[in-house]
This record gives sequence, C-alpha cells and structure tokens, in this order.
Amino acid sequence: MSLPGLKAGVELPDNAPHILVVDDDRRVRELLTRFLYEQGFRVTAAANVAEARTKAQCFVFDALVLDVMMPGESGFDYARQVRETSRVPILMLTARSNPNDRVMGLEIGADDYLPKPFEPRELILRLNNIIKRRAEGAPAREPGLETVTFGPFSYRIDRGELRRADETIRITEREREILNLLAQAGGANVEREALAGAGGLAAERSIDVQINRLRRKTEVDPANPLFLQTVRGVGYRLAVD
Repeated sequence: MSLPGLKAGVELPDNAPHILVVDDDRRVRELLTRFLYEQGFRVTAAANVAEARTKAQCFVFDALVLDVMMPGESGFDYARQVRETSRVPILMLTARSNPNDRVMGLEIGADDYLPKPFEPRELILRLNNIIKRRAEGAPAREPGLETVTFGPFSYRIDRGELRRADETIRITEREREILNLLAQAGGANVEREALAGAGGLAAERSIDVQINRLRRKTEVDPANPLFLQTVRGVGYRLAVD
C-alpha cells in the first residue's frame, strides 16, 4: 500500500465523515489515518477490538474499516456485535488469497470488502460508496445481491466472476480489479487515477490497454462500446442495467 503526496494544512469541516479504523498493524493504521485525513475524513484508530469498543462508546462513526485477522477477537467478531445494534457502514480488509473471508464478511453484514494489499484511492472510492448508500437509505448489499448486469453479461463482485449466460469469461486479475471498481460505482464515473492504482502515469496509460482487452471480451463492436464507456476527461463508467 503506497500513498500519494500528502497535502499540508488541511482543515476539516464540522460535518466531515468520522471513520473508525481497526487494524493491529501500526504502520497500516498510521498510513490510513494520514491518508483519510488528507481526503477529508476525521479518523479514530484502534489496534484491536477491545480498543475499538472503547472508542465506540465515545464517538458516533460514519463508517468502520475493520481488518479481518487480528490477535484475540477478529474483525468478524466485532462486525457481528456491531450489526446487532447498528447499521453503520462496514468495510472489511481481507487477505486477497482467501475469498472465504470476503464471503463471510458479507454474510455477517459488512457492506463491502477490500483485499490486501490495496490502493488507498480504491479505499476512498469504496468508503464514499457505502456512506452514500447508507445516507440515501439504501440497504446494505447482501451476498445474493453481489451481481451487477450489463447487457447479456453478469459480474459477481464477491467472486470476481464474469459470465455470459452459463459461460464463464476468463479475465485476468488486473481486469478483475478494474471491473470491481467499475461495478462498485454502480454506473457512476470512475476516474482514471482510481483505476490506475499504483504506478502513477505509466499505470494510467496501461488502463486504456486493459479496458480495450475487456471490451474485446464484452462488446460486439469494441470500437463503439455500449457497456465499458469512456468518459472524456474523467475516466470510464460501466453502463449497468
């Protein structure tokens, strides 16, 4: 996880969203605290579930970012307890190599998940999405609603699986990451920088290549795409049904 350059002298408004970050890795906590603050969030950090409970007695949070694997009580344990009394948005941080963690988190009632290692800009996009959904009164996504459709295609966000009817379309891990971001945006525009992830300008240039490959797998005429649309001067959007 790498951070872009941080801005100095940021003053947060009184209504800035307040995020609770729970992770036993001190470096991750510090990096997330700094980055979220620079992106306009108030942040409280906790090293474990017991500390998180204490902080929750003192503050009302707009969203929780919970690491799954922690000594003692896990992020799953805390998410279960929170869901007994609260619908606060929950974003789980999971190991990329363990899809079962992601499914379990969604079953417990987490609103979204983000595999480690991750790009902080993707975290911001996902946080904004779940906070917006909660503010609009939309229910948290359940495992059975993890599918977005566009034309004859369906994409399972929780599984990273692209299908056309009964046929599974083979996609690369990088294509899967891009589809996740576009699908999570629910048809909204996604900036090139967010899609690029790590690597700066070189990674941004590679986005066009990745999008073209996805278009060859999903579009009748890749030169005139219906689903993976270019938003000039911004980035791309997925025209979901």
